[in-house]
Amino acid sequence: MPRLTLLTACFLIFASLAQASPEFWRSEWPRTNFEVTSIDSWSEILSGGPPKDGIPAIDTPAFKPAADETRIKGNEPVITVEIAGDVRAYPIRYLMWHEIVNDTVGGVPVAVTFCPLCNSGMTFDRRTAHGTLSFGVSGKLRHSDMVMYDRQTESWWQQAVGTAIVGDLTGTELTQLPSWMESWDQFRARHPDGQVMAQPGFARQYGANPYRGYDRSNRPFLYNGENPPHGIHPLARVVRVGDRAWPLERVRSEKGVNEAGLRISWQAGQASALDAGTISGGRDVGTVRVRDGQGRDVPHDMLFAFAFYAFWPDGHWMTD
Repeated sequence: MPRLTLLTACFLIFASLAQASPEFWRSEWPRTNFEVTSIDSWSEILSGGPPKDGIPAIDTPAFKPAADETRIKGNEPVITVEIAGDVRAYPIRYLMWHEIVNDTVGGVPVAVTFCPLCNSGMTFDRRTAHGTLSFGVSGKLRHSDMVMYDRQTESWWQQAVGTAIVGDLTGTELTQLPSWMESWDQFRARHPDGQVMAQPGFARQYGANPYRGYDRSNRPFLYNGENPPHGIHPLARVVRVGDRAWPLERVRSEKGVNEAGLRISWQAGQASALDAGTISGGRDVGTVRVRDGQGRDVPHDMLFAFAFYAFWPDGHWMTD
């Protein structure tokens, strides 16, 4: 759990529940249409602490050649995006503090996203039937997962599923693109001429983990749902493809699995970003790649088990 006292955590939960209503949000969100939503109860949406844009998304990221990067440690995770020969790495040391990067890769407008509380790192195509959107961080959480918003209509979007849940665009789904977390060493070994996102110009402790010890906690932060089945720890990592989830421990112990038309591989060398006080000090959780029968990368996520169960309660657990 983030370094909060039990008293502070309880205060935040009760304060969030007391304000779980559009009536408390309209002054901050005058353009959001709260008359349209797909959620069952407003109490599902809680304040994560920061206000709207209190966690600033990055809209015009700068890049540098991989060979020129000296700040990032070799085992630190990056999100890799490859489109039409354009290869870019988005370090978690920056996404930890910004959570969304709006960019264009290989001519495709993308949103590279990371929710630390769910360990969910996903890349979406920003083009929709309603136009090309840009995204910011709302400061709200649902089932402990980041709620994004689009700047065009200020509809609210669930990051874990890439779907609008409040506002005029409710029900609109973003297309998830293939991307994956790997270590910085693994990225630059494959792509020595690739590009890496440069450090943003904000006063942040880049490289530090503000959620020290979180992925060893007993319970997720600001999550009131049920624990996953099969005795799986709520903060155990799972590899999600569609509505299936493979426990990372199984993938690692079996040195990869071939199931459901997929090849899920595992390679040591990537640190957990949510373990030690520094990202590079985290224990080795390894790198997963998911490919289909033709060797093509498949959209997937490596999120915590509680989040998979919260958003795919009828999903399939690939335990053996």
